[in-house]
Amino acid sequence: MTSVSSNRPSTSQLAWLAARGVSGTLGGGMAAIEVLRRGFAARGWLDDAMHGVVVAVSRLTPGTNILAYCAAAGWHFDELRGSVVAVAAASVPSAIVVVALSAAVVSLDRYRSVRAVLAAGAVVAAALVLASAWHLLRPYVGRPDRVRTAVIVGVAAALYALDLPPVRILLVAAAAGFGFPSRRRP
Repeated sequence: MTSVSSNRPSTSQLAWLAARGVSGTLGGGMAAIEVLRRGFAARGWLDDAMHGVVVAVSRLTPGTNILAYCAAAGWHFDELRGSVVAVAAASVPSAIVVVALSAAVVSLDRYRSVRAVLAAGAVVAAALVLASAWHLLRPYVGRPDRVRTAVIVGVAAALYALDLPPVRILLVAAAAGFGFPSRRRP
């Protein structure tokens, strides 16, 4: 598969687009991937078919999908040099921001008011997680499913107390949900 044209980005163009696309988005890797796709497509560097291949490769690799996307797109444009440039441009600016913010938090952590704000933020985050969990559980707390829900929540809480990773807890809870089907009629 080839790009829309034989037009390929220069190293500096690739670096600029990767840095701007990844550093200028919020919402995780898929948002950045879409910004990069639009930038590459607008310049005729990447067609939809090759974008699909690059996304597929990035989703199959372990680790951060956006960095895998940059590596695959960079390889498509200029093999090893393109991969290195795209990954560095996508990760270095963000790493600098994280280091600066971490340094600021560490230096400000000595102030009681800053610690209070951080603690309040943690409480709000916990409340949002609990509210979301209740919103998900509420339909299943009714009389026919009360025991089923209690068993699944109890097993999940016990596994959490044993320090199991969240993904494994979700898998066990899903298996328990399949093992104890709901008695509600659709």
